[in-house]
Amino acid sequence: MEQLGKILIIDDNEDVLFALNLLLEPLAEKIKVAVSPERIEHFMRTFCPDLILLDMNFSRDVVSGQEGFEALKQILRIDPQAVVIFMTAYSDTDKAVRAIKAGATDFIPKPWEKEKLLATLSSGMKLRRSRCEVNQLKEQVEALSDPAGEGFEGRIIGESEPMRQVFATVEKLREADANILLLGENGTGKDVIARLLYRHSPRYGRPFVTIDLGSIPEQLFESELFGYEKGAFTDARKAKAGRMEAATGGTLFLDEIGNLSLPMQAKLLTAIEKRQIVRLGGTQATPIDVRLICATNADIHRLVEEGRFRQDLLYRINTIELHIPPLRERGEDILLLAECFLQRYARKYRKEMRGLSREAKNKLLKYAWPGNVRELQHLMERAVLLGDGSLLRPENFLFQAADPQPDKLKDAKTLNLEQLERQTIERALRLSGGNMTRAAEYLGITRFALYRKLEKLGL
Repeated sequence: MEQLGKILIIDDNEDVLFALNLLLEPLAEKIKVAVSPERIEHFMRTFCPDLILLDMNFSRDVVSGQEGFEALKQILRIDPQAVVIFMTAYSDTDKAVRAIKAGATDFIPKPWEKEKLLATLSSGMKLRRSRCEVNQLKEQVEALSDPAGEGFEGRIIGESEPMRQVFATVEKLREADANILLLGENGTGKDVIARLLYRHSPRYGRPFVTIDLGSIPEQLFESELFGYEKGAFTDARKAKAGRMEAATGGTLFLDEIGNLSLPMQAKLLTAIEKRQIVRLGGTQATPIDVRLICATNADIHRLVEEGRFRQDLLYRINTIELHIPPLRERGEDILLLAECFLQRYARKYRKEMRGLSREAKNKLLKYAWPGNVRELQHLMERAVLLGDGSLLRPENFLFQAADPQPDKLKDAKTLNLEQLERQTIERALRLSGGNMTRAAEYLGITRFALYRKLEKLGL
């Protein structure tokens, strides 16, 4: 017979408790007993039973079953998915019907027949598992419908040698279930590569959940990643599955993992190693089965050397390490991407544009692209929106971030690193018109990192 999970038995007859405990101990994961309904809330919240055997009559009234119905109501208020099986020596059809209508799963008379009792408990355990699976699916759907978890879109365009190497690596990993770390500058398309890895994995068709660790305040990290129970904090009006639980069976994409603080790294590592999580405000561990794809624009190996990133966590997330090349190293891919964005935005804004002039192509190829593909996309949208005629020309492209020119360093008024950093950030803010996201892209850092630098420099 299959294991019956955790069983809570509530009965004021100690002989009944002893007999049931002796009978069920070999079949149950754990058993807890209580002699009165007053202990129900304690056991429901600390023990989290799968099955509850509940006596219908206690000391107040030995025949009506009213105390049993009150206890049932309390149990279902705490856990609406609870499987409760009533027991009483005064069974009758009316009580059985009333018990089922009140939310009980079944009804067992005392004294019980061993085979019937075990069959009833086995059916109850199957029902419990089914209810938990349905509830988990509902929570996954809810978590995945959150805008923060929406899948990104985008085709992967590239024929350059660096991109061919990336594609070749992805193809080699087609049947692998290993954790992967994507390294590359901001805007290189690490999120798009993550989606490609997912599409070429054995877990394709199962949940693909993303979380941008660079945009989540540290105090919200646990609730976002691990979920929370009702009442865990002021606004927790109902329980919610976290990203890791929502992704179970599928893939979890952790973007900007280099921004995690050391305490949060420790909690993530524990969840990965134990393959289970505990929701904020909860006590019950939930098993998880996720494939991790992580990404960062930081030099994560340097962070390890500096003690700012845990080496044991790095070992866990980079079974395979994949470097995504910056746009400036992709040659003619720049023009392929530019043509693609031109067609997309020409359709969007109903513009009759055929392509790029030769001079415009040369200008795009000579630019250093500090913001990579994301910068090119924004530039093309602006050029199409403001351009006239059938071709885009050099004058349609106004680069807001200047090409790097190291030889001009000799003209700088200071070589103080902090002052140079302050001046660079102030310039990026001016160029972006105060738009923090755009300024962070110009600087090649995350918005979260920009906020930290602004706080550090007092800007």
